Amino acid sequence: MPQTWRNAPATYPSAAQPDLHNWWQALNDPQLNSLVQRALDHNLDVKAASERVLAARTLYRHTNDKFLPSLRFDTNQVIQPDASASYFIVGFDALWEMPLFGALKSTHRLAAGNLDAASAQLQGTYVTLVAEVTRCWVALRTAQEQARLLTAVRDANREKLRLLEVREKLKLVSPTDVGTAKAELARSDMALTDPQRAMNANAQQLAVLLGQSEPDPAWLEANGAQPQLGEWQMTSAPADLLRTRPEIAAAEADVLRAAGEAGISRAAIYPHIGLGSSLDWSTNLLSHHTFIRSGDGIFSAGPVVDVPLFDWGMRVAQARSKRHEMRAAVYAYRQAVLQGVAEAETAMGDLQQAHTRESAAMQAAQALDGNAAALSKRRNLGLASTLDMQDAVIAQQNAQLELVSARAERDLAYVALYKALGGAPQPPVNVAADYKALGNKKEAH
Repeated sequence: MPQTWRNAPATYPSAAQPDLHNWWQALNDPQLNSLVQRALDHNLDVKAASERVLAARTLYRHTNDKFLPSLRFDTNQVIQPDASASYFIVGFDALWEMPLFGALKSTHRLAAGNLDAASAQLQGTYVTLVAEVTRCWVALRTAQEQARLLTAVRDANREKLRLLEVREKLKLVSPTDVGTAKAELARSDMALTDPQRAMNANAQQLAVLLGQSEPDPAWLEANGAQPQLGEWQMTSAPADLLRTRPEIAAAEADVLRAAGEAGISRAAIYPHIGLGSSLDWSTNLLSHHTFIRSGDGIFSAGPVVDVPLFDWGMRVAQARSKRHEMRAAVYAYRQAVLQGVAEAETAMGDLQQAHTRESAAMQAAQALDGNAAALSKRRNLGLASTLDMQDAVIAQQNAQLELVSARAERDLAYVALYKALGGAPQPPVNVAADYKALGNKKEAH
């Protein structure tokens, strides 16, 4: 991790921290807040990731079972080589293998790594889901606002063409001016197709994220305002990216799993030692075609030793291979940290630049609003023509379009930053609480 964030704000209160768990609420959009909650409740990827956490948690609870005494019941039929008698054997076998040479610790590491990986995947699903819902909603509302402004531009171009056609009949303008106005009107109609496509695509994607087949009709109503950060400023940057980014947590879990596998393969080189016992009862079913009703039972107990002697070096090679895989996982973990830092730095810089661009676009829009208002007064006084007013309206609407695009760019940069930081709510209580309890258990081991 770097000592300081290169693209973080120059000055900020050390006590202030960004809201990583409810960051989308800074956009001040109640509909967006509702959509995020609905997505967290109904998204199918979240449900699948939750089931994987439950599966890993179930196995983790039985990590020690392999090294506890086990009891098995079995039956068998034995025929004597001379085929003069057969026996039916019923018995119990008990075995208790000792977790020597680091086998227990390595097994715990492997199980803990699997559980951590499943948890990181669940949190990563939350991060991606919240970011995608916010991105789609911003894009949808932005497209609707663009469609409204482009419609105003088209109407102004249509009125401009009508006025030019009147002037052409009066021989006040050339046919070239009329042709140019017709081309501008056609381009205005063509520009309206892009927002319509964006609205349809983002509404459908929102439906998928919320686990439903069709978008809500209310989403396509054009009366909603575009989400915007307004005066929001980034006042601080998280000091420890490792605590929030799921990709780094997943890489850390891979290191833990690789360490567990390496330890298990190393323990396999040495003898397996345990205690065993058996109780068998047999009856002679057939001897010279005569049923015998008598039976015999036998009990045995003692140490069980499994000593590998010669296997052409396969067990040693397996242990060395797993050790190299563990080192590879460590390098991958370091790379994940560097990648997380790079994405966070880039997102911080993009957000700062997007804020600057939005401020400049707002100043330009305000200036052209003032021009349009002044020209309207001049027209009312008979000092300006209606044609000049249409040109001012077109310029005004184009400036508003640039402002809408700048706001959307800043919103999306904000989304990208918190996705890079791993911002999202915590998993539900029924998953998180149990996982926390298991985490305490892991620390104890």
